[in-house]
Amino acid sequence: MASKILIVEDEESIRRLLSEIFCVLEDCSLLYSRDGEEALHTARVNSPDIVLLDVQIPKLNGYEVCRSIKSDGDLANAKIIMLSGMAQYSDRQQALEAGADAFITKPFDTNALINKVKEFLKQ
Repeated sequence: MASKILIVEDEESIRRLLSEIFCVLEDCSLLYSRDGEEALHTARVNSPDIVLLDVQIPKLNGYEVCRSIKSDGDLANAKIIMLSGMAQYSDRQQALEAGADAFITKPFDTNALINKVKEFLKQ
């Protein structure tokens, strides 16, 4: 069965970049959401294995989405990688407190992001 990666990003250029990066992974299907409410709906319908979650998205921010996913018994095992242009220690801490499994700052190192996703897919 193919692994599912949900990309939650409101900026089309970054969403397209993430799509190009991860479309080459074998046995992976990519799902997309542009805002927090759509992300929760997509997650509940599709049960993704990994969520690439931007912090600053419309409707519900990334922290709220992360907390909701991690508190949902059917989704709690999804690995969440939060992506943010905010690089302060407090931002990373807030992501981890919300339940994120990893926090990567933008602009991100493509290889580091790919390696983190592959690491989570192996678990």
